[in-house]
Amino acid sequence: MSRQIFVNLPVADVPASAAFYEGLGFGRNEQFSTDQAVSIVVSDSITLILLERDYFATFTPKPVGEPRKTTSVTVALSAESRGEVDDLAERAMQTGASTANPPQDHGFMYGRSFFDLDGHQVELVWMDTAAMPLP
Repeated sequence: MSRQIFVNLPVADVPASAAFYEGLGFGRNEQFSTDQAVSIVVSDSITLILLERDYFATFTPKPVGEPRKTTSVTVALSAESRGEVDDLAERAMQTGASTANPPQDHGFMYGRSFFDLDGHQVELVWMDTAAMPLP
């Protein structure tokens, strides 16, 4: 069985957050989208669920964190090339993201990171596993 991952993120403004991720070239699954939550399809196996903060809170007994103030998780997405890392990062900046860390270039691995509209940290990573140094 192939597994999928659904990353649920609390957001302040569902339409704005959906537009942000659609601006990166990801699609929307209308079948699983409402006024309180939007399903963003990153790939066949990865979906972001953007939930209005109060609605997100109904799924957990813990307080909902404030990603602009603290980090509990980072979302790392693989890219097919260094160019795709740069393209996605630049599109993120153009649609309202801010830089999380400077680009990291290790030769065999290249990455950039940004904070989305709500402060969630997204890492974009390309790796050439054939060029990885041996341990």
